Amino acid sequence: MKNVQEPTYSFVILTLILIVVDTFLALISVKLIPAAAGGPVSPLFIAVAFMILFTLWFGAYGAIAAYVGTLVGAGLLAADSFSQHPEIAILWAVAGLLQVLIPLVAVRSFDVDLAMENPRDLTYVLIFGVIVNNLVGAAWGTWTLALAQTVNTGSIFGTWLIGNIIVTILIVPLALKHFTPKVRKSKLFVKNYWD
Repeated sequence: MKNVQEPTYSFVILTLILIVVDTFLALISVKLIPAAAGGPVSPLFIAVAFMILFTLWFGAYGAIAAYVGTLVGAGLLAADSFSQHPEIAILWAVAGLLQVLIPLVAVRSFDVDLAMENPRDLTYVLIFGVIVNNLVGAAWGTWTLALAQTVNTGSIFGTWLIGNIIVTILIVPLALKHFTPKVRKSKLFVKNYWD
């Protein structure tokens, strides 16, 4: 019989901490690094790499934090067009959610070892945690951004995609390889999506 544990507030506290960290990183990413074409798209959105890492390590709790962090940090606090149109900001922040859920579903579905001990695992992380997720996120984000303001969609899409690929390829694989063994020992590490 499976040992059922008493519910704890550890994951609620973890999620709140991750929301604060993701919001802060998103805000400084768009405020400190000049935005492209006047929109809330930073050429180097460093927050995305940490949002992906947190989601891969902490499952859906990290994904919730990524969505809220994107919505608040890179959206409502950073862009006047989103504070005037919060309904568009809610849709726009789905880009951040997609950018973390795609690699989460892929690594869980393909049983990828996050410590990346073999080239197969690195390949899956590069395909789904660097390329596919950022392609989908950039497309969704550009489309919804165009709903709130007039933008050069080609420029926004290119800036979003290339910037996020650069950031994620530099941070995500190295951080996974070096820190996953330590994070995995934590009681907060999530093997699937919620547990």
